[in-house]
Amino acid sequence: MLFCMEIDFIKCHGSGNEFVMADAVRQDLSAISLPLLARAACDHRNGIGADGLLVLVRNAGQGYGMRMFNPDGSEAEMCGNGIRCIARAAQKYCGRGRFVLASGGREYAIERQDELAKGVPTFGVRIPVGLQSDDFAMFSSDEEFVARPIAELDGNLLFTAINVGNPHIVAQVGRIDYDLLGRLGEKVVRLPQIFPHGVNVSLVEVRRRNEIFVATYERGAGITASCGTAMTSSATAMALAGECDFDSRIEVLNRGGMVHCRCSREGGLTTTLVGNATYEYRGWMSLEEKGLRFEVDRVYRAEQAAYDKFLEDLQGRI
Repeated sequence: MLFCMEIDFIKCHGSGNEFVMADAVRQDLSAISLPLLARAACDHRNGIGADGLLVLVRNAGQGYGMRMFNPDGSEAEMCGNGIRCIARAAQKYCGRGRFVLASGGREYAIERQDELAKGVPTFGVRIPVGLQSDDFAMFSSDEEFVARPIAELDGNLLFTAINVGNPHIVAQVGRIDYDLLGRLGEKVVRLPQIFPHGVNVSLVEVRRRNEIFVATYERGAGITASCGTAMTSSATAMALAGECDFDSRIEVLNRGGMVHCRCSREGGLTTTLVGNATYEYRGWMSLEEKGLRFEVDRVYRAEQAAYDKFLEDLQGRI
């Protein structure tokens, strides 16, 4: 289905994870094929170029929520970097610094946080963590899979399986090998008997106590600069393995920057993810016979400069 209506959008990112974001509260997108729009908008050659399409929606009642679509058009249950960008857009409707957003049938507590660095808008999301899920078929639903091998995937690595609204497996390594990460990400697609709904794969370097570096192959997207739920899962996995501390700030570095995580067992296993929600530019887009057409009408230069300075200060660590 092609459509010629003009859709307002904001190009944004969370920790270098790039998104095209549309507000479906302010504009009616009900006649639009969002998977088709995601494929066109995320295309780096013929579209805007991004790691996903975010849509701010009105949830049941008076609440708000997020829908997130991968570049291949598939819909993700949750996106940790994306929900921070959606939180920034939703705050104008919620009118306060603390509120709840829904995604994938779950609700997440959101809070505006102190800036990571000067001029870098920052939000935190409290994410419930599950250690059992029907997304994993390599162990029974009444046990935990922590630092264990998956022979069908790799004979040397030890994986931890975590669900934070979407499924993840995490392995600690001495040094991240991106070729290996790519092979693992491609291989899980051929293992539906183990990962019936696919899975996100992360490799983690423990740099020092409560400092880790994470790289992720995202289901439906490939290797990205960062993945918020993967950083959440990786921090949790390292806390469960004793490499990081519960109830302490864990610095999680990635190729797109840095976030903070805090893992807690109080009242059930949760991890709070804190990171930027940066606007790059805004404009409008429409999908037509010749493909996606878009124009930019405002560039957020000060925000981009502030985040670039943040990255500059991280040099040598990422």
